[in-house]
Amino acid sequence: MQENFLHYIWQYQKITTTVLKTIQGNNVQVISVGKLNTDSGPDFYNSRVVIGDQEWVGTVEIHLKSSDWFVHNHQNDSAYNNVILHVVWENDVDVFGVNQNKLETLVLKGLVDEKLLFSYKRLLQKKKWINCENQIHTIDEFTVSFWKEKLLIQRLQRKANEFESQLLNLESNWEALLFVLLAKNFGLKTNASQFQLLAENISFGVFKKEVSNQFNLEALLYGQSNLLEGSVENPYSQSLQKEYLYLKQKYHLQDSLVKLQFFRLRPASFPTIRLSQFSMLYHNEKSLFSKVIAGKSVSVIYELFSISASEYWDEHYTFGNKSIKRKKMLSRSFIDLLILNTIIPLKFMYAKSLGEDNFEELLRLYRSVKPEKNTILTRFKGLKLKQESSADSQSLIELKTEYCNKQKCLQCEIGNKLLYHS
Repeated sequence: MQENFLHYIWQYQKITTTVLKTIQGNNVQVISVGKLNTDSGPDFYNSRVVIGDQEWVGTVEIHLKSSDWFVHNHQNDSAYNNVILHVVWENDVDVFGVNQNKLETLVLKGLVDEKLLFSYKRLLQKKKWINCENQIHTIDEFTVSFWKEKLLIQRLQRKANEFESQLLNLESNWEALLFVLLAKNFGLKTNASQFQLLAENISFGVFKKEVSNQFNLEALLYGQSNLLEGSVENPYSQSLQKEYLYLKQKYHLQDSLVKLQFFRLRPASFPTIRLSQFSMLYHNEKSLFSKVIAGKSVSVIYELFSISASEYWDEHYTFGNKSIKRKKMLSRSFIDLLILNTIIPLKFMYAKSLGEDNFEELLRLYRSVKPEKNTILTRFKGLKLKQESSADSQSLIELKTEYCNKQKCLQCEIGNKLLYHS
């Protein structure tokens, strides 16, 4: 049994009797269970409980065994001085409060329905993929849809929180934040961290000064990516190297540790191609941040990112090696990834900074983008969970990574429903 199951029992008062007594023999009446504390300190705060003839307002601490009080060293932590009730599954030792009196203790063992205990054990019994895979199909569509929307908001908030520290490091420069985030996502999974490092090494301030000249932007990117190192034999890369050395001196750029990977990438995703496309994007769109924030439909965003690599790359994937002539445009699926991983979270974060709520606008964007394709979503499809748009797929990815993988069934609406109807 896990302690969070006892939190669940207390929070929703899943107790089979209304007659409660502490181990001291005092009657207990729960007026308010309080609010679950997700930070350090006692488990529930602002609880209101009548013990005997006295009403108390304070905190409630919950443990599997009462001896866990000492295991967790609560006796030496002043944050626990205001505990009015100790709720445990088993009482194996006396616990004394700050006044040296025995802490009023409520034992839950024997007060919980056996069917609920059985459902809990069945739910938490690890299956092949997720705990409820044999039961999730029984959950009604309303519950699933409601929970998926909450998951989508949580995912947005979590991504926005990740961006906040970056924004702080960039001195609250939103354009610079977009620059770094886009660079990271242009690198895809294989080169994401190195593309981000590249953008941070150059800095948006320097990059912005050269946006009128796309060739110069390429020189900066390839030079700082160390793709112009060694013997350079073709005229194009020689010209880039010459320009980069000038720009490096002009902006006092430091030697870069960026090391990009080509291995196991499709040629269309080679860093040479992505960097040229990235430079072309900023060359074409001088007010990219403003247009991204203003864009309220995917058609506007698709048009904004409808760019290709420079002309040299029409016949190349790497320097000097000719290929069949083909325009290297950003694909619709690639732009979709930018929308999901950068644009929507950034728009959410920016609106929040202005005190505005733009979730309905973002939800329309989500619903206009096709669902992604990956192993997680394939497995959920096998469990009959519909995926009509990226609103569905993003919420299901959040469900798997933040709840199923972390065994947080009791914080999940689906897990709660399965227990509630036991």
